[in-house]
Amino acid sequence: MSKTIKSEIKLTVELDENRVPEKLSWTAKDGGVNAEDAKAMLLSIWDSNQQETLRIDLWTKDMPVDEMKVFFHQTLVAMADTYHRATEDEKMTATMRDFCDYFAEKLDLKK
Repeated sequence: MSKTIKSEIKLTVELDENRVPEKLSWTAKDGGVNAEDAKAMLLSIWDSNQQETLRIDLWTKDMPVDEMKVFFHQTLVAMADTYHRATEDEKMTATMRDFCDYFAEKLDLKK
């Protein structure tokens, strides 16, 4: 019988009186992360029973728009990489990466 190991990732959200996020932090002890601050997070979870994606998208009210644009670009690039690792679909991965380049160009993110 194999032994299972559990690992916990903890997300903490501090809200203002209107329930708008003021502070986000996360802890992943196995990864050496302890209550690190963040300004935005996107979490997607696959519900196999309902065959749908559940999401939590949060950002603090002081998250600058220019940083949000970079955050989205880097998230899209990471999604293309993850898609490739999960499917080995070279053609769609290339298409996704082309879109990431287009996104960066349109937002003037390429230096």
